[in-house]
Amino acid sequence: MGAQRAWIPWAHCKDGGESNGPDHEREKSWAKLFDQLDLNKDGRIDIFELRAGLADRGLSRRSLEKVVETGDTNHDGVLDFKEFTQYLRTHEKQLKLMFSRLDKNNDGKIDAAEIQHCLRSFGVDISLEDATRILLSIDKDGTLTIDWNEWRDHFLFNPLTNMEDVARYWKHSVMLDIGEHLTVPDEFSEEEKKSGYVWRQLMAGALAGSVSRTGTAPLDRLKVFRQVHGFSQFKGNLLSSFQSMMKEGGLPSLWRGNGMNVLKIAPETAIKFTAYEQIKNVMRGGNETRNLRVHERFLAGSLAGAIAQTAIYPLEVLKTRLTLRKTGQYSGIADCAKQILQREGVIAFYKGYVPNMLSIVPYAGIDLAVYETLKFAWLNRNRGLADPGVMVLVGCGAVSSTCGQLASYPLALIRTQMQALDLEKGAPKPSMLALLCNIVTQEGVAGLYRGISPNLLKVIPAVSLSYVVYEYTRIVLGVDIEGDT
Repeated sequence: MGAQRAWIPWAHCKDGGESNGPDHEREKSWAKLFDQLDLNKDGRIDIFELRAGLADRGLSRRSLEKVVETGDTNHDGVLDFKEFTQYLRTHEKQLKLMFSRLDKNNDGKIDAAEIQHCLRSFGVDISLEDATRILLSIDKDGTLTIDWNEWRDHFLFNPLTNMEDVARYWKHSVMLDIGEHLTVPDEFSEEEKKSGYVWRQLMAGALAGSVSRTGTAPLDRLKVFRQVHGFSQFKGNLLSSFQSMMKEGGLPSLWRGNGMNVLKIAPETAIKFTAYEQIKNVMRGGNETRNLRVHERFLAGSLAGAIAQTAIYPLEVLKTRLTLRKTGQYSGIADCAKQILQREGVIAFYKGYVPNMLSIVPYAGIDLAVYETLKFAWLNRNRGLADPGVMVLVGCGAVSSTCGQLASYPLALIRTQMQALDLEKGAPKPSMLALLCNIVTQEGVAGLYRGISPNLLKVIPAVSLSYVVYEYTRIVLGVDIEGDT
């Protein structure tokens, strides 16, 4: 604690000529903040103390590591009081320059229109409503503007160095993959597209999805079995169901179909993103500066999802057949495809296509509506605090995706049943409505949700795995949380 007391008086006395000015007040506030963050009172702050002291700000570990790296002038891995105050002094000067650049009318305040203009200047086309939501995350006093103090306090420990960093930070989104529908980030600037940043981010999401799906594959396999066979094959609780699977095919049988489930992530991601960009261009009608409205972005996303699903749908059928296969039924993916083609014809690779397409709109619509509602509610309840942060957005994404699944689950169940039908060429095929009526007649409306329990159980582990792997992969690929490359 002695080292701490040695630093603070030095900080207060070194600029005696300004002892009564604003700089003196800032020095006092920095000294108080340093004392709060220095948990073990050794006169130094390390990354663990920063993380603990600033946990409520929603900052990533990488952001705080950057703070230490930038301020640590003697390269001892920690910040003493002199380094701490020098970092804040330099960073505040950078923040002041950024604030001045944003404040186009020089009235000392930033409004939603100025935020919108800033993002548009970097190729990120957002609506005034979205810009207002960004503003609300910083606005402490409810004036619907951001003054210098609010701006400075909000970004004090966020290692942004220029307006491009701010723009990337504001538009940052998280890719979540819980094994049902793949979420693709919304907007990228032209510079990000040309630099390869986009594909590195999409690659990070694909790798995260691969690990997430592999980690929850046993639950996914059980879900598919219950969708197709009800409880006729695996009766009892989850544990007894897994034991039955292992008895039939050993431990590896829990992951049947997972290879194909992982394999289809890359083409689906690439096709969906490319289609989304092209559809947006068509909707803008050649006017690159036109801002797409919410319903237009929703329509573009739904159409892109439909195009991607159409392109990779044969892989979906293969995934279902491989998941349901018994030991020795197929020697691999190619053998499965060959047997389906010979026995049922090409049309078999699009079984269940209609209910699959019909499920896209309710899933995407409810997913988007719930996500935006939860995020906006958080911003209203925590006005003036830090941005929601990755974990809050992950939570919103998990809840919204679950709601979307609940709405579209009956169609997903019918789709899976149709994919699983192994009928000879020319044999009569039951229609979607016939299967639907049959389930309701025999089991009631509850029958349309059989298999939902393992599906819901996998949401939390899937999201957690996806988030952790996504963050580490972004760092490895050079795509930091704030968007630095």
